[in-house]
Amino acid sequence: MKRILFTVALCLAVTASFAQKKAVKDAERIVKGSTPDFNEARTLIKGALDNAETKDDAQTWFVAGSIEDKQFSSENAKQVLGQKPNEPVMYEALIQIYPYFLKAYELDQKPNEKGKMKPKYTKDIKSILSANHVYYINGGAYYFDQKDYTKAHNFFDQYLQISNNSIFQGEKIAEKDSNYMQVQFYAAVAATQMGNRELAIEELSKAKELPYRQNDVYQYLCYEYEQAKDTVGLEKVLQEGLTKFPEEKYYLMSLINIYIYSNQNDKAIDYLNTAIQKEPSNALLYDVLGKVYETGLKDIPNAEKNYIKANELDPENTDFIADLGRVYFNQGVTKLGEANSITDSAKYQEESTRAKDLFKKALPYFEKVHKIKPDDRDCLTALRGIYYNLNMGPQLEKIEALINQ
Repeated sequence: MKRILFTVALCLAVTASFAQKKAVKDAERIVKGSTPDFNEARTLIKGALDNAETKDDAQTWFVAGSIEDKQFSSENAKQVLGQKPNEPVMYEALIQIYPYFLKAYELDQKPNEKGKMKPKYTKDIKSILSANHVYYINGGAYYFDQKDYTKAHNFFDQYLQISNNSIFQGEKIAEKDSNYMQVQFYAAVAATQMGNRELAIEELSKAKELPYRQNDVYQYLCYEYEQAKDTVGLEKVLQEGLTKFPEEKYYLMSLINIYIYSNQNDKAIDYLNTAIQKEPSNALLYDVLGKVYETGLKDIPNAEKNYIKANELDPENTDFIADLGRVYFNQGVTKLGEANSITDSAKYQEESTRAKDLFKKALPYFEKVHKIKPDDRDCLTALRGIYYNLNMGPQLEKIEALINQ
């Protein structure tokens, strides 16, 4: 009885194996027909792709890829005839071809039972992929326009994968030509639009090695590192960008910002001086340099010197005017505090007079700001302090009235 059951089971296994091999043949026959039923062919091949007897056969995967290629080609041919293809169907078929052919190629390279390699499908695989290669660009562009950036990236990525595959080594399709460079760029852009920061950085890092829109690529990459809060990566790319594009302000100013906000004041000053050498008439650079000296290094003489230069270059800029006034005002406050701690009357008067002199020095700058921007509250507050310390009663009353309003 056991022998009979074993025999029956063996027969069933052979029958199942035969059925799957027949399914592959039937699917191939359908695809080669004049009016193929692609859904039926896909149903037939699906079972063979999962079956233990046929899933390791190159023919199974080649037929699966051929079904998709025939579907793609039939839709694509409509364009030649002036008809509108079903683009979602056409491109969905196209994107399926390469994964099937990749597996078919891998299995086709295996030696037979005699240890010899006799590939049956490699030539056709290469021919079909070469013919379809440019259409992956079209598919990526189609989905990019639809704002489906994940699918757009998939098409661009497959184009690049085919170019980079060793199967095409030394052939024209493997050249990193203008198409290749543009596709890598837009693959990176699509990744940034997907919100996949890790993928975006990976794609942009590849794109920056190619001579196509590199300035844009570097700035995209800086943005991704900034959003990822990767200051090490950001600084490295900014320095590379500055070296590669020395005339582009973005890299230099971004590095200055990094060093200012991370309290690397000496580096900030070095890069600011570099920027000033390039643009000696840029008042903003002197003002920022003044701030680094004032707030970062507490070097008031150098801060004052740079604020004065900024005012000389742009005398109507209220920010620059206020910065210079603030230097004198703050020194006056400090000096007044020192005076108040002195018990000796003569020395107190001496230090108090010095404090008042500093308030007098600050006064015209804040009055100028007030004239240009009457409602600037920081300026009004500074003027109230100055008028109070200089015993300028009528002016103090007027400012306090404005503040109260």
